[in-house]
Amino acid sequence: MALEQHPRSATVRPPAVPCGTVRRGDPRGVLDRLTTGSDRAARLTHTEHLPPRDGRHAEWPEPIRPEVIDAVRRSGVDRPWEHQAAAIDHALRGESVVVATGTASGKSLCYLVPTLTSLLDGSEAPNGRGATALYLAPTKALAADQRRAIRELAEPLGTAVRAATYDGDTAPEERDWARLHANFLLTNPDMLHGGILPAHSRWSSFLRALRYVVIDECHTYRGVFGSHVAQVIRRLRRLCARYGSEPVFVLASATTAEPATAAARLTGLPVAEVTEDTSPRGETVFALWEPPLTEYEGEGGAPVRRTATAESASLLTALAEQAVRTVAFVRSRRGAELISLIAQERLGPPTGVSGAAAVPSPRVAAYRGGYLPEERRALEAKLHSGELLGLAATTALELGVDVSGLDAVLITGYPGTLASLWQQAGRAGRDGQGALAILVARDDPLDTYLVHHPESLFDRPVESTVLDPDNPYVLAPHLCAAAAEKPLADEDFALFGPSAAELTEKLGRQGLLRRRGSSWYWTRRERPADLVDIRGSGGRPVQVVEEGTGTLLGTVDAGAAHTTVHEGAVHLHQGRTYVVRELDLEGSAALVERSDPPWTTMARDTTSLSVLETETELPWGEGRLCFGSVEVTHQVVSYLRRRLVTGEVLGESKLDLPPRTLRTRAVWWTMTEDQLDAAGVESEILGGALHAAEHASIGMLPLFATCDRWDIGGVSFPLHPDTLLPTVFVYDGHPGGAGFAERGFRTALEWLTATRDAIAACECESGCPSCIQSPKCGNGNDPLHKRGAVNLLTELINSGARQGVDIGTRGD
Repeated sequence: MALEQHPRSATVRPPAVPCGTVRRGDPRGVLDRLTTGSDRAARLTHTEHLPPRDGRHAEWPEPIRPEVIDAVRRSGVDRPWEHQAAAIDHALRGESVVVATGTASGKSLCYLVPTLTSLLDGSEAPNGRGATALYLAPTKALAADQRRAIRELAEPLGTAVRAATYDGDTAPEERDWARLHANFLLTNPDMLHGGILPAHSRWSSFLRALRYVVIDECHTYRGVFGSHVAQVIRRLRRLCARYGSEPVFVLASATTAEPATAAARLTGLPVAEVTEDTSPRGETVFALWEPPLTEYEGEGGAPVRRTATAESASLLTALAEQAVRTVAFVRSRRGAELISLIAQERLGPPTGVSGAAAVPSPRVAAYRGGYLPEERRALEAKLHSGELLGLAATTALELGVDVSGLDAVLITGYPGTLASLWQQAGRAGRDGQGALAILVARDDPLDTYLVHHPESLFDRPVESTVLDPDNPYVLAPHLCAAAAEKPLADEDFALFGPSAAELTEKLGRQGLLRRRGSSWYWTRRERPADLVDIRGSGGRPVQVVEEGTGTLLGTVDAGAAHTTVHEGAVHLHQGRTYVVRELDLEGSAALVERSDPPWTTMARDTTSLSVLETETELPWGEGRLCFGSVEVTHQVVSYLRRRLVTGEVLGESKLDLPPRTLRTRAVWWTMTEDQLDAAGVESEILGGALHAAEHASIGMLPLFATCDRWDIGGVSFPLHPDTLLPTVFVYDGHPGGAGFAERGFRTALEWLTATRDAIAACECESGCPSCIQSPKCGNGNDPLHKRGAVNLLTELINSGARQGVDIGTRGD
């Protein structure tokens, strides 16, 4: 969504709508029904009105096959929007292009029209496979959805277009057919990395004829995952060159800053950009919503707000009762299950059903990763058919899955980036009707700041996508994989980045690669592609197994196992609650037992950090602002039991799990004794002030970097052994770094100013989850000192201003 095209309206309450008159496409009426006759009106902190917009058409560019134009017209599209025509023209002329426009702006047509034209031309070759196309999606659901769309659009073209999905759910016989006969292959980066490229000789006819590579939802390829995908794409380009092809890349993205720069970094190629959205759009009402305070006290007696999960469940229930078709987005699998479970219980059984036949309402359900394939497909079908009125979903449904007819979207907590916020909001109103979007704030510094500073959402440009393909932890395994696919030669190093040659020599010294003549070869028997997880989950997924029956319920990423399926953890699956009885780390299995405890669980860990290398260091007053490499050691030591709806802490249980070590990148700042004296921060409150500043700065960094607070970590020290000064560290939570801490370094003055303002603006007296308390603090949010953090940050900011520090313009 191009925000600059939509002037803001005055913030006013929508006019009252009498009960019973709300109609489809009337977002103001829906919002009024939610807030009339209840205490919810006070929770509405801001309402943004985005007026409808007319579209602008263009003519079809040359040379599109007339059969393709006829097929598109049969689907209901007579002429393209101007941005579609521009993108199609770039692709037809052999220029890689990224389309970065709003949700439901018809981005799929930008790659389908040139791709189908090419496939139709290729069908006239003697083998009927003179041209092929590859479609990459970040999720299986999106690839499956696109296959349906392609088959419907290409039906008039007969057998000229043979689309097939190739992912972990594809049966072996279907995989063989796809490899031998499909000319439009829909897959994901994981399968390209681990299934297609290592077996490229079996895919030679497909790669030889490859004309287009489509990268859908490319803004999701950020951080470590995006860096891995960038190297996978370079391996693909290298093998295509071996077989004589040079495909054109067509990328589709949500609205982001500098999409051409990000796309070029992802593909390694020059990429044109199309950013002006010329499609029509219905009215959108965007509400900012803050849950109320509860009667409970949190850690240190701090006031506690109702959880965003419970609030979204309540809103989803109310919307389902109005027959308003809604998706509630939540970032965690557990959150999706909880929202679905609470809403089902409140809606009750279907009308007219009672007694033993009364079951939770089928009008709402959860949708998340880790489900078995048949479960995902059944939910997708029910959502498409309209059988489901409400769905609590993780971001699997954010990414372009075309669900027409949705009226409203609930966003449970800021999703980490503006691009994701608008992508999720755009799921509603996709068939042109008005749409309601509600951002439900979590009880944390960033969400609280945003719902009280709407200009940070509606007047601020979207972020740039952050990825670092040169990260040695990312690059090294892909150099090994590339050498196994085809021996590495000197001319390959320019493709993989400036550090590739030096890193290859290092891999040779480690015995992973061996030089013969002018080329480097993989030395081991196992496939190097099997040794790296490109999503950074930390190894083989942990299987969640029901102990009594042996039923496989799903999987959990290995990197999250210590915190999510430790012994005693509450695990939710399809509305059913289980308790983990045993976590077998060696066997990658968690044994669970069916149970219904009235609480959820949250793991606690402890952290230590040492500085390995200071790469950049700048004076900041008398202190220093630094960026470099660090080693972080953390260990899960216990877990909390929290009441299901209120979040009240019921108790803590100890755990005995091994420590884990992470080498990554960090930004840190130090302060001298004179600066602390000027800030009025005495030694008695220094630890609490630093700790509070650390928590709040972690919470606010996602406003400046394309990350989530769970992608980063932090630790503070009244006296750190490496700096010999009071120090606060914020680090990337991924091996080798992900670019987030570096972004914090480059925007330090703006970032820390927003952090100080967020703490100072909070109405609590001594600190709460909305300002300085952290939900993942290993020390139980103790000690914390709110006033000390404000004073400390104020002095830090003033020191930078006096010295003229302006990191925000350096290196960007």
